[in-house]
Amino acid sequence: MRFQLLGPLALADGPDVVVLQPSKPVILLAALLLHANSTVSSDYLQRAVWGEDQPATARAALQTCVLRLRRLFTKHGVTGTSIEAVPGGYRITAGPPTLDLLGFRDQVRRATALVRDPEAELYTLKDALSLWQGSLLANVRSDVLHRDEVPRLSEERLRAVERVCDLLLGLGRCGEALVDLWTATRVYPGHERFHEQLIEALYRTGRQSQALAEYRRVKGFLLDELGVDPSPSLRQLELSILRGEDLGAGGAVRAAVEPAPAPASAPAPVPGPTSRVIQGAAVSLPAAAPGAGRVPAVPHFTGREVEAAAMAARLTAPPPPGADGQRPLTVLVSGAPGIGKSALAQHVAHLVRDSFPAGRLLVRMTRADGHPRTADEVAAEVGAALGPGRAGERALLVLDDVVDADQVRPLLTPPDLAVVVTSRMGLGGLIATHGGWVHRLTAFTEAESYALLLAALGTERVEAEPHEARQLAALCGHFPAALRILTARLLTRPGLRLGDAVDWLGDDPLARLTLTDSPDHSVSGLFDRALGRLDPRLSEAFLRIGAGPPELLGETDIADGPEGPDGTKDHPPVPEDVLEQLADAGLLEDGPPGPYRIHDLLRAHLRRTVRIRNRRTEKV
Repeated sequence: MRFQLLGPLALADGPDVVVLQPSKPVILLAALLLHANSTVSSDYLQRAVWGEDQPATARAALQTCVLRLRRLFTKHGVTGTSIEAVPGGYRITAGPPTLDLLGFRDQVRRATALVRDPEAELYTLKDALSLWQGSLLANVRSDVLHRDEVPRLSEERLRAVERVCDLLLGLGRCGEALVDLWTATRVYPGHERFHEQLIEALYRTGRQSQALAEYRRVKGFLLDELGVDPSPSLRQLELSILRGEDLGAGGAVRAAVEPAPAPASAPAPVPGPTSRVIQGAAVSLPAAAPGAGRVPAVPHFTGREVEAAAMAARLTAPPPPGADGQRPLTVLVSGAPGIGKSALAQHVAHLVRDSFPAGRLLVRMTRADGHPRTADEVAAEVGAALGPGRAGERALLVLDDVVDADQVRPLLTPPDLAVVVTSRMGLGGLIATHGGWVHRLTAFTEAESYALLLAALGTERVEAEPHEARQLAALCGHFPAALRILTARLLTRPGLRLGDAVDWLGDDPLARLTLTDSPDHSVSGLFDRALGRLDPRLSEAFLRIGAGPPELLGETDIADGPEGPDGTKDHPPVPEDVLEQLADAGLLEDGPPGPYRIHDLLRAHLRRTVRIRNRRTEKV
């Protein structure tokens, strides 16, 4: 049994969670858990439960609350944790496995010790932050605790979020940092450090005008709401952007990646984990230390249990005997853009970290502008990162967003290397020549979508409106990228009811599934970038298919379809090789012998694109 304090106060037994109903014993439990393993005075407990105006019978009533709390423990099978009466007050004992607050602090301490390995530190902090499950102590009705304790705990979380964003910026993963920073700056508008990080991330991803607009916005807020000027560091950042300076290797950002040099009198460092950046991609050597505990690859990772288990089993299985055993083990994760390929690959890489003592490398195979990196360029950098003399120890290489098989083949030479490839393409030629296993991802199931909403928005908010939560997931088409964008928007509006969000999203899902201050973080933008990678003729064919009738993807012989007024076919047949190329690019699902399918969100985007283009043509 585990106490959950970082959100609504709850009892958890594995996947089963019981959120406690508001009551005075629940206030008492919260006050004791907030100071677990320490004596909490009776006076403080009475103030927490009854406030400053306590009844004359408060001390006797406190003893009654303790008895009721002990009965609650018995009812829910709480063992190994008890409330002790000690001189001056009461004490409850707990540890990191039984209290999420202590688990969070323990993980933060672990992260602090990993300062020389920013990738491991980042994963450890994300693991710590994943323990936060919604509005803090939402079911604990105590003005004293919300006044004295909640701000202190919130500050602990904010420091961890700050450090995560510093690490992401230091590792060159500015786009990933933007997702967290958009939310943080809107929820905490007076927190200048978040704004500083957001402006830097925007600038380093090539959005100078947006970065300057964000500076002007926060400057106006500080002046209008607080009557103060931006901090010197914010003003200096604006000046650096106006001058066009390179911020990628500067100041505090470098400190997040490179440990400070040791003083001359310090002893030589003990060989240990190192970290490098390959074209903005984190490279972590070696794997996180054993015993680090559960470390998900991404915050709120949910679903894909079958795929994750199968991938982990294949990556950790001993190589088969014979010649094939001399080939690197390859696992391909393919599917549509935004389907969650990278998240699954990184999650699995972290699950199997102990099986790869030589390290785990994550390499982005495309640049920020979407253009692929050359195979020679990547091969040279991977070779330098792995280095010689691994003495037969296995390493894991994650090649993220591969464009074609030729990018990968030069890297599949060392027999003691396992490779996970993520790609929108099917890469059948690679599998034919080098073998391996393929996991083609599709949209989430209803249960997986609901689990993601629970993890991201918190149990209290989702289970208050479960039907509406499922409606939101359906409007997103159970598409992981759409669900992530939706939860980011809902987190910035904690007071918005899910039922109201259903009406709001249903009016225009494509327009609403975007982060308004970051148009690149949108479902439409994701699909546009995918179309931009296609050959122009293939892109035109796909637009025609998506905007046309369903028969274009059915089993009907389109050549026998109806004729238009001029005697020509309204919808000429789509060659099978075109459909196969689109399916291979992750834009169509299924195929022979059954019909092809387009995801509803993607079809809606294609039809909107065609309408916009037709209107522009009509104006010309």
